[in-house]
Amino acid sequence: MTKSEVATVLENEGGRLRGDRVRKLNTLREQGINPYPYSFNRTARAGELQDKYKDLPTGTETEDIVRVCGKVMNERNTWQFIDLFDESGKIQLFCDKKQNLPEGWSEEQLKLLDKGDYIGIEGTIRRTPRGELSVRVRKLELLCKTLQPMPDSWDGFTDVEARYRHRYVDLLMNPQVRETLRKRSLVIRYMREFLDDRGFYEVETPVFQTEAGGADARPFTTHHNALDLDLYLRIATELHLKRLIVGGFERVYEIGRIFRNEGISTKHNPEFTMLEMYCAYGDYNELMTFTEEMVNFIAQKVCGSSKITYQGIDIDLGQPWRRVTMYDAVKEVTGLDVTTLKDFEAAKQAAKSLGVEIEHADSIGAIVNRIYEEKAESTMIQPTFLIDYPVEISPLTKRHRDKPGLVERFELFVVGREHANGYSELTDPEDQRERMEDQCRQRAAGNEEAHPLDLDFLLAMEYGMPPTMGIGIGIDRLCMLLSDSASIRDVIAFPTMKPLPR
Repeated sequence: MTKSEVATVLENEGGRLRGDRVRKLNTLREQGINPYPYSFNRTARAGELQDKYKDLPTGTETEDIVRVCGKVMNERNTWQFIDLFDESGKIQLFCDKKQNLPEGWSEEQLKLLDKGDYIGIEGTIRRTPRGELSVRVRKLELLCKTLQPMPDSWDGFTDVEARYRHRYVDLLMNPQVRETLRKRSLVIRYMREFLDDRGFYEVETPVFQTEAGGADARPFTTHHNALDLDLYLRIATELHLKRLIVGGFERVYEIGRIFRNEGISTKHNPEFTMLEMYCAYGDYNELMTFTEEMVNFIAQKVCGSSKITYQGIDIDLGQPWRRVTMYDAVKEVTGLDVTTLKDFEAAKQAAKSLGVEIEHADSIGAIVNRIYEEKAESTMIQPTFLIDYPVEISPLTKRHRDKPGLVERFELFVVGREHANGYSELTDPEDQRERMEDQCRQRAAGNEEAHPLDLDFLLAMEYGMPPTMGIGIGIDRLCMLLSDSASIRDVIAFPTMKPLPR
């Protein structure tokens, strides 16, 4: 198209093409045809007919009566041949205008229909001399008269901005978009199946919170008028799910929307979906194996194999996955031996020599993490558990049983992108209080993403939390991987968009 499709859609709202359709709408009403009826009794979908009659010989017609409905996506020879689409696929309709028009319709009335209208028909099954399975139309009902013209079928609907902004048109014109969102639904279905079959309870925790905890992120704020109370939209479900572990549940999970007041990119959307799962009496070693099994199970169900291709790269999700410490990953890529850094100043100089920006980094651990993110993260192509993080950047994680200064935490990386974050949960209430107080000092010093002091959570921990393993998995990013989508916006039905000026 020579114009931006965004501009075209807006232009058509009051344009000539819309006006022509409105005139047809009024004419239909004047002739006693209801353009917006209440229902249609369908007996078969297009895909079901294609499967049932796949062996029907060319040139053969049956006496089988079917009732199908859907959207008109193309018509030829002045409504003699119609391509009708429903969710399952396409079926061709044949209107024999020479011998038998649809009951109650004249040839002039058929011209009042447009590409994009929804219709329901009753007719018999035939296969044309050219081999196309068709329904010979006997009766026709208009189910919805559309007022906006469909995009040009030759050019398609390709403007990226328009596709995300007018997703409903994108879904109509681009079948692969519907397939991507279908896969997303399957990912969530099989994730639930995997967890439910292992005795987990799905629960719901508050979206509005007085303290936005469980992650390092800036929250969105809102206000409750009746209570005259400022609230945050949750940035994680972690602290409430852990309260349930304290309360006696041993296996819980939530698949829910998370809100983080951050930038937008191909990997980030301010509103996204996350699985958080907590299981008593396990640690991060068991959790890594559990994660391998779950992701592999989902891939097998959704993609038919644990071997997939993402943006031209062959990825093997079969077990076991590589496990490498953060320190070793940094050393492999940069040559820096983190264990030789004796103090904060030495860490700053090491980062500077590697060209790594460390603004706001206030500890050796934070600097090492920055070095990893800038230098090593992009090299993690095949599934890799990055393990054993610095304690300074992991305020909710149990200290490593063998390695002072580190915690038992991992993140899962595939195609250079983080997909999950899990750890042996911190269960010592005094240690937890000290770390939250340290985070408060960081916040007071200007770190807006530092963890808040959640006094009720600390009180809950004093009632006792058993050894627990917990993980958060970004469902949108997992869907990107399993649907071969380059952008997070491709797997979100309605991604966050800045409104167009009016």
